[in-house]
Amino acid sequence: MNQNRVIIILAAIVVVLGLGYLAYTQFGASAEAELASADVMTADSALEKELLVPGPLGDMTMGKKDAPVVVIEYSSMTCPHCADFNSQTFPELKKTYIDTGKVYFISRPFPFDSAATAAFMLAFCAGPERYFGFIDVLFEQQRQWVLAKDPMAALEKIARQGGFSNEQFQQCMKNGKVFDHISKVAKRAAEKFEVRSTPTFFINGQMAQGFMTWSQFQPLIEKALKGEDITQSEPEGETTPEEKAPGEE
Repeated sequence: MNQNRVIIILAAIVVVLGLGYLAYTQFGASAEAELASADVMTADSALEKELLVPGPLGDMTMGKKDAPVVVIEYSSMTCPHCADFNSQTFPELKKTYIDTGKVYFISRPFPFDSAATAAFMLAFCAGPERYFGFIDVLFEQQRQWVLAKDPMAALEKIARQGGFSNEQFQQCMKNGKVFDHISKVAKRAAEKFEVRSTPTFFINGQMAQGFMTWSQFQPLIEKALKGEDITQSEPEGETTPEEKAPGEE
C-alpha cells in the first residue's frame, strides 16, 4: 500500500474518530424522537439473488447455507438499537432458528461514522472464527468506547483483550482491503437496496427495519418459513444522515 493510501485511511478513521461521541448522541436522540418507517419490500427472485452477492472479502455468516430462511442484517457499531437487538433479540434467533438449521444469518456493515468503521475493521481483522465474538464485545461495551475521550485507545484495549498485539491493531486500522470492503458493502446497500437506517434486515429478500423485540421478530421468521409476506409494527431505528451515503468520500 502506498503512503498516500495509508494517510487517507488514517485520516478517515483516526482523526474523525473523535466525532464518535457526537454521532452516538445524535443517533440516540433521533431514535427517541421518531420511529423508522415500517416498510416491507416484496421479495422477488432477482432481488434475493442480488442480496446474496457478498462484498469483496466475502460475508460473515452463521448457520447452514441451505437453510430455508436467509436473514441479512445491516448494522452500525455505533447504533444503540443495533446493540439492543444484538443483546436482546439475536440470542433467541440463534438458539431457536440458526442453531437448528432453519436460518442462515449474514452480518453486513452499514457504518454511520468513522468510529463504526474502525470497529467493523477490528471485527473483520479478527477473522471469521472470532468475528461474531468481537461484534458481541463491541456492542456490549458500546457506550464505553464510543463515549471515551480517546475512542481509538478504547478500541485498541478491546483488541488487546481479544488477542491482538499493538502492532496487529495498528496494521488492521491501516488495512486498505478491509476498509474498501466495508465502504463498498455499505454503499451498495444504500444505492441498490435502499438501506437508510439501522438495523435493517432482509428476511428472504423482504426488508424489515428497526429494533424489534423477540416477540416482534419471531413472527417474521415464522411467516418466512411458511413462504408468506412479512409484516411489521412500529420498529425503532437509526436514520442515516442525508448528506452522503455510507462509503462515499
